[in-house]
Amino acid sequence: MKLRYLYYALPVLVLLALLALFTRGLFLNPKLVPSPLIGKQAPAFSLPRLREPQRQLTLDDFKGRVVLLNVWGTWCVACRDEHETLMQLAKRDVVPIYGFDYNDQRPAALDWLKREGDPYTAVGFDPDGSATINWGVYGAPETFLLDRHGVIRHKYIGPLTPDLVEHDLLPRVRALEQEGA
Repeated sequence: MKLRYLYYALPVLVLLALLALFTRGLFLNPKLVPSPLIGKQAPAFSLPRLREPQRQLTLDDFKGRVVLLNVWGTWCVACRDEHETLMQLAKRDVVPIYGFDYNDQRPAALDWLKREGDPYTAVGFDPDGSATINWGVYGAPETFLLDRHGVIRHKYIGPLTPDLVEHDLLPRVRALEQEGA
């Protein structure tokens, strides 16, 4: 008799456990995907520059200063939403912004930057995503904050917003600048 009750109770208990896990997942922030690269040296790369394909953009271009690396593409709707925020940040001249043009076409990217404005110090052109994947990028936009030594200190998943820049990014940049002073 007890086995018969267990036979009916077990599926109900498993279902309740799964429902509890799914309910918990509903309240997690999908932008808080931890990166195993935080606190580690950024992956080495060598990409042709978007505007000057004969020149390479490498990790050495970042060394000696705090920088942002923004992964974007013209096909990315959220990147278009983020672009004005990057333009405003670039005007403030607080931190150099570099980019990886990810899974894109060079003419489309050049046209978009010409039309919408170019906040980038330099852009590496990564048409097949081979370099970007080494940075643990899941999609675009993603933005990395690197210290003076090329160590990744923070990763932003999704578009940067003016509020995020003002209340999170800029304080982090100032703190990193103070470390190097």
